[in-house]
Amino acid sequence: MREMTVPAQYLQIAADVASRVAAGDLPEGERLFGRSVMASEYGVSPETIRRALRMLADMKVIDVKPQSGAVVLSRDNARRYLEDFGEGAESRTLRMQLRQIVQEYEELNRRMEKVSAALLRSEETFSSAAEPLPSFEVPVPKGSPLTGRSIGALRFWQSTGGTVAAIRRGQRVILSPGPYAELYGGDVMILIGTPAAAEAARRLAAVPEETEETGGREPAAGKGAD
Repeated sequence: MREMTVPAQYLQIAADVASRVAAGDLPEGERLFGRSVMASEYGVSPETIRRALRMLADMKVIDVKPQSGAVVLSRDNARRYLEDFGEGAESRTLRMQLRQIVQEYEELNRRMEKVSAALLRSEETFSSAAEPLPSFEVPVPKGSPLTGRSIGALRFWQSTGGTVAAIRRGQRVILSPGPYAELYGGDVMILIGTPAAAEAARRLAAVPEETEETGGREPAAGKGAD
């Protein structure tokens, strides 16, 4: 059975914005909301919004100007974009996903080199460079303050000294999650680092006492994710 390919988030958002332009909900000349506002509306990171707007700008649906935001250019181009998106979405999405995987793999290699070099320089952490890098499983409980926040926004490495090499989400494993990967209750982080880093990550993910006392209701999300 052929597996269905779901377009990347930024492609879906670009198609949604284009459909609103094509329908006249966003008329030509109208200025779009800022990336932070759109990120909140769609529940994604500002970087995902930037990629979606860049896609629409390349197709002359909108015009993106530094420090000025995005302005709707053409309703006709929005219609053409939607037609092209529908006809070639699967193959284009596969190419985009492959390029993204390659970029994430290269980024992971760079991060691993930096972490490995730091560990090798630390005589207090390792007695021998031949010792394997230790890994730990750190669960993200329901109601954790990490829920809905990205690794980059949390400044995870600076806060714990550990690197998230993968995220296990149910039956799915997300390898080498980038800085925009978001964490959710029930996730399990695969952490590379010292025992102290793993303990710091567990403290960071712990459910606040006031949440436990209110029956597990999560507090309102903070603004730090942007």
